[in-house]
Amino acid sequence: MVQDKKPAKKKNFSHSKKKKNSKNASKKNLQNKTSIDFDKVKHPFLLEELNKIEAKKEAIKAHKLSNSAKDLVKKIEEKKSSDIIKTKSFTTFQKAIRNSRVYGNSEKRKVAADMLERYTGHEIEDFQPQIILTNFHYYMERFNSILDDHHYTQGSAFKASSSKKAQVTIIEFGIGSAMAALIMELVAVVEPKAVLFLGMCGAVHKSLKVGDFILPIGAIRAESVSQHFMPPQVPALPTFKVQKFASQVLVEHGVDYRTGMVHSTDLRFWEFDQNFKNQLYAERVNAVEMECAALFITGFASKVSIGALLLVSDCPLKRNGIKTKKSASTVFRKYTDMHIELGIEIMSDIAERGDAIRHYLWS
Repeated sequence: MVQDKKPAKKKNFSHSKKKKNSKNASKKNLQNKTSIDFDKVKHPFLLEELNKIEAKKEAIKAHKLSNSAKDLVKKIEEKKSSDIIKTKSFTTFQKAIRNSRVYGNSEKRKVAADMLERYTGHEIEDFQPQIILTNFHYYMERFNSILDDHHYTQGSAFKASSSKKAQVTIIEFGIGSAMAALIMELVAVVEPKAVLFLGMCGAVHKSLKVGDFILPIGAIRAESVSQHFMPPQVPALPTFKVQKFASQVLVEHGVDYRTGMVHSTDLRFWEFDQNFKNQLYAERVNAVEMECAALFITGFASKVSIGALLLVSDCPLKRNGIKTKKSASTVFRKYTDMHIELGIEIMSDIAERGDAIRHYLWS
């Protein structure tokens, strides 16, 4: 006798599906409750804290949220209502940085342009694409004697002279890091192709002598101004291609030169500070001067290509090596003519062949 088979019960997948959906929803809710909105972090350099948070996010995904992770999440959630976390994204931070620079703030640019004209006596259209910076008036006089089409003006703070034929402007801006930073922010308004600083320095390395040239590859930021433009860990470096053009001109003329680091300081009478001199030896710098760090950092912050060619004017660490009125006149008589002539040629060379000085652009 064959018994009738009962129809097989259909498996009810709906309960399993609901359970799975419930599980996914629970997981999603857990992530929503504990995930951290990194876009709301105001300060982008809290790397240590952000790395910790990233590690905790992985634990969250695995449903293994430790007590310490829970505490950290709670701490971050509390910060959302504090002054630490308010901005919506890193883009906001970038905009804040740009707004502090001449190139990104139209109001600041307008004020800087007015100040540049007032301080130099030049109109904006008088400035040439290549700009030489100097501390000494003799360089201005020599520039004017070499270039017969020069247009010379004296403003309320600086002096300036431009040659359309050479496509070069020279500015006498004074001495020290504060003035160096100021002139770099101001010339950023005219967006020069390149800037070259023709400065003087005191020798530290025993092989250097008065009249030697130095092409610095960097400057130690021991002055007080550059900190306002870049964090302290950012090195003060010249624009490589400007230094490369300078090197080529020096080699073509058979002029010997040194490369290396210089120490930028606001301390004028450092020669009488033994601790300072010991520090120079420890740093292995070639020379001491006052402007390079501020020029390099402000140029980098302001998107201005900047180089430097320094002339050794004294050797303070040698006996009777400190510059005097008499020795200074000898330096000007023997070496400064070559210094300014090389500077003009370097910048004229950049005008002709320097198609692309900068190899990157920050937003």
